[in-house]
Amino acid sequence: MNNKIICLVDGEHYLPVTKSALLTINDLDHNEVQAIIFIGGTEKLKTENPDEYSKLMGFPVYFGDDYSEIPYDLIEEVIDNYNPNCVMDLSDEPVLDYSKRFKIASRVLSHGVIYEGPDFRFEPPTQAEIPEKPSIKIMGTGKRIGKTAVSTYTSRLIEKNKYNPCVVAMGRGGPEKPEIVRGDLMEITPEFLMEQAENGVHAASDHWEDALMSRVLTIGCRRCGGGLSGEVFMTNMKEGAKIANQQEKDLIIFEGSGAAIPPIKTDKNILLIGANQNILNIANFFGPFRIGMADLIILTMCEEPMVNKERVEEIIDFISTINSDIEVIPTVFRPKPLKNIEGKNVLFATTAPEAIKDTLVDYLESEYKCNVVGTTSHLSNRPLLREDIKKYIGDADCMLTELKAAAVDVATKEAIESGLEVVYSDNIPIVIDGDYPNLDNSILDMVDSAIDQFKKDHN
Repeated sequence: MNNKIICLVDGEHYLPVTKSALLTINDLDHNEVQAIIFIGGTEKLKTENPDEYSKLMGFPVYFGDDYSEIPYDLIEEVIDNYNPNCVMDLSDEPVLDYSKRFKIASRVLSHGVIYEGPDFRFEPPTQAEIPEKPSIKIMGTGKRIGKTAVSTYTSRLIEKNKYNPCVVAMGRGGPEKPEIVRGDLMEITPEFLMEQAENGVHAASDHWEDALMSRVLTIGCRRCGGGLSGEVFMTNMKEGAKIANQQEKDLIIFEGSGAAIPPIKTDKNILLIGANQNILNIANFFGPFRIGMADLIILTMCEEPMVNKERVEEIIDFISTINSDIEVIPTVFRPKPLKNIEGKNVLFATTAPEAIKDTLVDYLESEYKCNVVGTTSHLSNRPLLREDIKKYIGDADCMLTELKAAAVDVATKEAIESGLEVVYSDNIPIVIDGDYPNLDNSILDMVDSAIDQFKKDHN
């Protein structure tokens, strides 16, 4: 089987040198240069006539309209026409810099094609065609931006509207073999999670949180490593997807981990972007690639002091340059205790940034009529978490904690040993004030689209 290649060339190289490089590529076993795309530079350009250039090179050549601009759209058009395995970049500075190369990489990878150069090679993340029923994936641009919270919210919403879902989650603390947690049937108590932790299970792993918060069947998987475009080094999620096919469920939700993308091809995709992330990482590198994959984008952390409204609008405006038709919904998270905490003295443990702590405390006391006697933002730092618990536990009669990181082996354990009630807290996405789409309607519309897409592809 031939390796079909499209090459990017520039006018900063002497034409015979470029031609020699093309012939070198073609001489390698199983390589076949199909076409070349001229992407700019005029210093050594002898002709602007595509037919003459093609004749001199011996390959079909495509020119953009303006040599001062990289022809990104043309690159995608040629990919569509030739269906190559690889786009080989034979250009150099000053035509391309690092930022422009990443823009090309995002465009190329979105077609499932490798983008390669003299000392780099970017491959599209794996998207295995395993699901035998409609499916969506929830992915993100980083860690601690609320992916699991949105996944549990989405699962509950879908279940409430009779879509009968299950969740397949992968995490850095997931099990060696995919495991089913019947969140729809079993009661997951603090004591039960402690017992799991004592048996060596990471009982605050994402799939336990999904099962506890959403009350749906959840399949837990693991992963290690995360590449620039979202590929993982190792995961058993493909096996988890096959297990999901066997369940009496009508729709599968695949949940990513950090910026790692589930290696499963799904009918539709939700992307989470933390508005408090560095805009450089959203607008550059493989941020545009992830934006291009999305069918619905949820912005999280859209409040001061983390970000102002101008930053939120800046991100929305940028997204529109990549994916102009997509709905973008800016949100904030607010805690939701799973049990009644009215009138109780609460010690609140969260992974939320310290800057937003007072806002969350005010919300809890106002909405749930409790008295927050202390807070800690150190669920992901066990020594600091223990210090905070020791500081406040004497004034509390209830530990309210998210199911994250050290929530079980430290927060739950120490609370129970001190005679405190333990209540777990969900995080609910709430759309900020403004003329934005309704979150629930947008999610359900996307689910309907996923079902329609599945039917179309499998008829």
